[in-house]
Formats: sequence, C-alpha cells, structure tokens
Amino acid sequence: MLNGHSVLAIIPARGGSKGIPRKNIYPVLGKPLLSYATELMTSLSWVDLTSVSTDSQEIANVALEVRDIDIAWRPEDLSGDRIGDGDVLQHALKDVELRHERRFDVVLMIQPTSPLRTAEHVEACAKTLIGGSWDAVWSVSETDLSYHPLKQLTLEEGHLGYFDDRGQSIIARQQLRPVFHRNGVCYAFRRDFLLDAGSIWSPGKTTAVIVPGAHVSIDTVEDVAQVERIMAGAG
Repeated sequence: MLNGHSVLAIIPARGGSKGIPRKNIYPVLGKPLLSYATELMTSLSWVDLTSVSTDSQEIANVALEVRDIDIAWRPEDLSGDRIGDGDVLQHALKDVELRHERRFDVVLMIQPTSPLRTAEHVEACAKTLIGGSWDAVWSVSETDLSYHPLKQLTLEEGHLGYFDDRGQSIIARQQLRPVFHRNGVCYAFRRDFLLDAGSIWSPGKTTAVIVPGAHVSIDTVEDVAQVERIMAGAG
C-alpha cells in the first residue's frame, strides 16, 4: 500500500524479440535483464504484488527465481510485436484480480528493458499519480536539443528536407523549447482508467516525472554494452 492505495506492478515480457533474440532474459553484467526489474519491484514494501505478463515458459522460469513473483499468462492474440501496451496491461490486471480475488487501485508498468531505474524513480511516479488528479503518469527524459524534432530532416528520393517546415527558421538553440522522450523507467495508472480506456494515454489527464541522468531502453546489443558501461561506472 502507498498512501492508502493498493499497488500492482506489471512487468510485460513477451518471448519474441527481433532486435535481440530472447531480449528480456539477455544477460546484462551476467544477470538476466528481466531480473533487474523483478528484484527491484519485489524489494519495494509498498508494492502489493508484482506480476510478469508473458507468453514464454523460459521467461516465466527466470521470473520465478525471484520470490513472490506472480505470472500472468498471455493468450496468443496478445503475443505479437504490434500489440499495444494498454491491451497487455488490461489483460494482466483482470487476470491478476480474478486469480487473487482482490482489487488494486494503482497499476505500474515496469518495462524490463530499462534496468537503470531506481526505487526512487518508481515511487516518484506512483506518488505523482496518487497525489494529483491524473489518470496516467509517464517517466520521461529530456531530449538533447541536438535531436530536437525541429532539427530533424527527411531524405526522400534524394531530396533533403525538414521534417517540420518550422525548422527552417531555427537559428539558435535558444529558440527551441525543451522536449522529452519516454525512457521506459515507469508508468503509473489509475485502475479504472486502465480498464475503461484500455490505453496508457489520457488526453489532458496524463503528466510526467522527469528522470535525470542517463537512461537507456535496451533494443540492441550496443544498448546492452552502453548500459553495462554505465552500471560498471556507477559501481
């Protein structure tokens, strides 16, 4: 419980992966990637239950190496690479509540591909949700202005152009307002919003927690190497 609210953490970890085969259990500094998420979430006393949503027995076996982990088995129609997060979360929430015969107030989505998260990052998202009138809270990182959308270009049939025509008028960095990107550290949702909308975005009722520092959402072997360098430096 956190401030009187029961909390369910869902870790989505399907078996298929095109970038890195078996990505969710790929070794990072000798430990399966998934284990960073399961170990952290089960260490948080205010998280009432942590469930891994998966379609893979191999992933489930790794998850169950951590005490008190629940497994929410995905049906085949939720196992593809084009399935939305909202559908996966909605299924896992209904499944967990039915099996455990209890109701949760807050649902966290903890993606295993962002292992640099800390307990403080997760708690900040949950407290922001509970303390405000939000349906959803996303963790984000500030985007380096070098990669600002107004500085992005397109190349079509050999012709170079601006992704956004407003980019032509940008001369100095001071003209650019800060923008942010998802880092996969944590998402927090109100249960009823998740069940009613089946979405992770609520127009006008979604806010963000800005997470400082480097946060890599692993998608390639190069990303793994970068995360290992950061972890080794932090250690």
